[in-house]
Amino acid sequence: MRCGFCEEEKTFNLKVEGDVGADAIWCDECYCNFDIYDIPISKDLKAQLTKWMQQYGDWIDWSKDVLCSNGVQMEDEHNKMGELLTVEVRKELGEEYKVRFSPSSSARMYARHDS
Repeated sequence: MRCGFCEEEKTFNLKVEGDVGADAIWCDECYCNFDIYDIPISKDLKAQLTKWMQQYGDWIDWSKDVLCSNGVQMEDEHNKMGELLTVEVRKELGEEYKVRFSPSSSARMYARHDS
């Protein structure tokens, strides 16, 4: 996959990771965020990843900057779905690519902060 920030301008090491306002696929070497529409995967999987990303951070009440009451469980469910989607990305991209999942831990950071 073409990566404009990597020294060799391409990468075969990707990660699936959630973040606010980003797409779900990242270069696992330089951490560049790829446009989901540039990833050679099915439209259905792109849609699933986009929906998953739009739910990132739902466990935080952003207006108050606090963790929702069931925030840790919500984040755990989000991470489980991310793991499943990562498996699908691996299947569709094939063995040429190494794809890993990077789970969110923001709810636990908020929980420690609130203690």
